[in-house]
Amino acid sequence: MRLRIAICAIALLVAGCANKPIIDTKGVNMAKYDTDLVECDTYADQVHITRRAAGGAVAGAVLGAVVGAVVGNSETAAAGAGAGGAGGAYNGADRALREKDHVVKNCLRHRGYVVLN
Repeated sequence: MRLRIAICAIALLVAGCANKPIIDTKGVNMAKYDTDLVECDTYADQVHITRRAAGGAVAGAVLGAVVGAVVGNSETAAAGAGAGGAGGAYNGADRALREKDHVVKNCLRHRGYVVLN
């Protein structure tokens, strides 16, 4: 349960750092752009941040536990699992957010917008 809460907290923290696309607005109907942006965001929602964070947490915890067990004892294995889990969750969420950002920008480009960032 604690791991699930930590994963959600990390995902929300990273999600707050998501970038909004910057476009060249010259000649752009902003009402249409707002509609297109909402639709592109909807496509990007198919990238599941919490699933990626959870997968990263599990992989990081396993790796951390193995390294901790090799280097020390059960206490270092537990510490390694905790640290690896947190780092893995953050990395998984970060990769998912970058992918979401990429999906939105590609969607806008395919609709004819000039994306600047």
